[in-house]
Amino acid sequence: MFGFPKKSPLPQETPAATVSDVSEAAAAASWRLRLKTGLARTRAQFGGKLKSLFSRGKVDDQLLEDLEALLLTNDVGLDATQHLLYQLKMRARRDRLGTPEAIQQALSDIMFDLLRPLEEALDVTTHRPFVIMIAGVNGAGKTTSIGKLAKHFQAQGRSVLLAAGDTFRAAAREQLQTWGERNNVTVISQQSGDSAAVIFDAIAAARARGIDIVLADTAGRLPTQLHLMDEIAKVRRVIQKADPSGPHETLLVLDATFGQNALQQVMAFDKAIKVSGLVLTKLDGTAKGGVVAAIARQCPKPVRFIGVGEGIDDLRPFHARDFVDALFE
Repeated sequence: MFGFPKKSPLPQETPAATVSDVSEAAAAASWRLRLKTGLARTRAQFGGKLKSLFSRGKVDDQLLEDLEALLLTNDVGLDATQHLLYQLKMRARRDRLGTPEAIQQALSDIMFDLLRPLEEALDVTTHRPFVIMIAGVNGAGKTTSIGKLAKHFQAQGRSVLLAAGDTFRAAAREQLQTWGERNNVTVISQQSGDSAAVIFDAIAAARARGIDIVLADTAGRLPTQLHLMDEIAKVRRVIQKADPSGPHETLLVLDATFGQNALQQVMAFDKAIKVSGLVLTKLDGTAKGGVVAAIARQCPKPVRFIGVGEGIDDLRPFHARDFVDALFE
């Protein structure tokens, strides 16, 4: 008796959630690789030398002295260095660390504990429009960071408007216009006038158009330029006139190549405009990534984003574990 051939089962569709999970996992793995590559200089200065220090397999006075010198030369700062050394000494005594691997893992865990409080995601859902004021010294990468942030928020399905508040530098306005065109985002600007007026108009425009997020650029300035620090404090006050609850986030953009000087910038800008979060740029161009530890000890502010490249996707939220792993691996 002849039978009909059995039909092959039809391929089942992969659930959308599974595809999404795979895509997110791939993106996360790609970012970790870029982060590791971006921190190569810091790791070469820091992580590479740790292995030779720990090769003796014991935490003694000589190791602590050598480690202190290494941490200080990598811009970890005196306060954070002393904290890390004390914690390592206590952990070595408690856990009887006796191998190079155990000592390095202990230091990695202590560094993670130090940096973890800085990992705090930015919640832009509390207000609409959510006004983000962006400040920093000349050349820190403010305008470029704004363009990347616009792309980041758009990827989350949010509408964005840019305020060209750097009215001192004509090129800054043009640069922001270029980012606006690239991301299909409206840019509010004026040929002349002051920064506060431009940002005031931008907030009004965002409210009228139902925009989710306003990214407000400001002119670069040094903390030692007291009249300019007074001016940026005025910008903040004008934002509060446009929206009494704003600015909802005040981001300070820091150039990682400045090392310990970045810490002084945090303190000075915080005094003037109440910094609520940090963007750390150019980590791929320096061996001074250890400054994050100094910030964590002396002027802890959430590190909202870090940048490790020139690409539009090279600015991502800060994750302490990924950062520490990229330093030690």
